Amino acid sequence: MKSKTDLASSFTTNLIEVGVDEVGRGCLAGPVVAAAVILPKNFKHTLLNDSKLLNQKERYLLKEEIISAALDFAVGEVSNEIIDQINILNASFMAMHEALDSLKIKPELILVDGNRFKPYEFIPYQCIIKGDGKFFSIAAASVLAKCYRDDLMQNLAKEFPYYNWEKNVGYPTLKHRLGIEKFGITPFHRKSFKLL
Repeated sequence: MKSKTDLASSFTTNLIEVGVDEVGRGCLAGPVVAAAVILPKNFKHTLLNDSKLLNQKERYLLKEEIISAALDFAVGEVSNEIIDQINILNASFMAMHEALDSLKIKPELILVDGNRFKPYEFIPYQCIIKGDGKFFSIAAASVLAKCYRDDLMQNLAKEFPYYNWEKNVGYPTLKHRLGIEKFGITPFHRKSFKLL
């Protein structure tokens, strides 16, 4: 069955490839999270795509399917305090490296969503702009990272109910900014970001 999404199963025919993506760069609160996913070479899926194009129900269904199909996967997380110290771009690279550190299988090629990456352990890498809409492994990483981070922010929302994190997961929505205006910031806000 041909995939509706037309994503590619792999970049090379012979190398062990890992797809890497991060989520939460534009948020005002919470960590930046990255995932790394190694899928079988012939992996195909009719629904899997960039996590931003999927609804919540689809993402959580896909998460289970990715976990059961993946040869290996891992998640890395860098806190808001570290983001404030080293900036969001470096924190994104750090989260990606953390995810790669946690893999049991050593990849031979890293496929990175976006146009920049910090080299990792002399493993060749390929930056692919909008890669989460082009390769299944990067799309899978975007889904796992998004589900992991959304769960985390929804749990934090129970503790800090004034910012609508259960819906906006830390992104700069009007309700989030109004919460900051009225109740101040939490220990999870990124102080180096423009919060108001």
